[in-house]
Amino acid sequence: METLPISAESFKVGFIGAGKMAESIARGVVASGMLPPNRNSTAVHSNLNRRQVFESFGVNVFSSSEEVVKESDVVIFYVKPQEWSGQDRFVRVMPNTPAAVGETVVSPSPCFNEPWTTEEDGALVAKLFGSVGKMFKADEKMFDAVTCLSGSGPAYIFLAIEALADGGVAAGLPRELALGLASQTVLGGATMVSKTGKYPGVLKDDVTSPGRTTRAGVHELEKGSWSCNNGEQNG
Repeated sequence: METLPISAESFKVGFIGAGKMAESIARGVVASGMLPPNRNSTAVHSNLNRRQVFESFGVNVFSSSEEVVKESDVVIFYVKPQEWSGQDRFVRVMPNTPAAVGETVVSPSPCFNEPWTTEEDGALVAKLFGSVGKMFKADEKMFDAVTCLSGSGPAYIFLAIEALADGGVAAGLPRELALGLASQTVLGGATMVSKTGKYPGVLKDDVTSPGRTTRAGVHELEKGSWSCNNGEQNG
């Protein structure tokens, strides 16, 4: 069966479902400028609130999944790959919700439904998701771990930011100031790891003086199991 190429300049994207992940990707793609809002569509059925959310940033909303598929060149849907078979062209990916602000991490798997899915299809998917974050390739056997780390990971980071901000409030800071300091501190730390290439434990030691406040705080976190003790280097 011959597969027809999809134009990288004019393809349309559809979402089966209108959950938070679909919203994050759609917002990110629109904000990146890669796709105009009218080249995105989703199906929301009876949920008026979700319909209004997508319409608020220009995404076309249809009443059925069939309409979305008909109007789209690339369809993003959320099922396990083994549930989808036949002569369909698919590429499995694992993004996360920071796609909404262009900072997702996406792991595309080389799990193609050969011979129908082509390398060009994979490149198109990489271009689409590359517009809303950073790409990390992962083998199919790694996807459970990828899901745990980067798929669920934002929730853990949000929890850490909330805890830092709550600590600041407890120490006497206004809530808005505490939240701003906490979120920028996490952003700064992540940027240092990403841009310097240094191991996080090394960077931690750079700000951890013996017998001082930071060391005491790290010690308390480690007592609460905020560390990795699997035999690898850790803080």
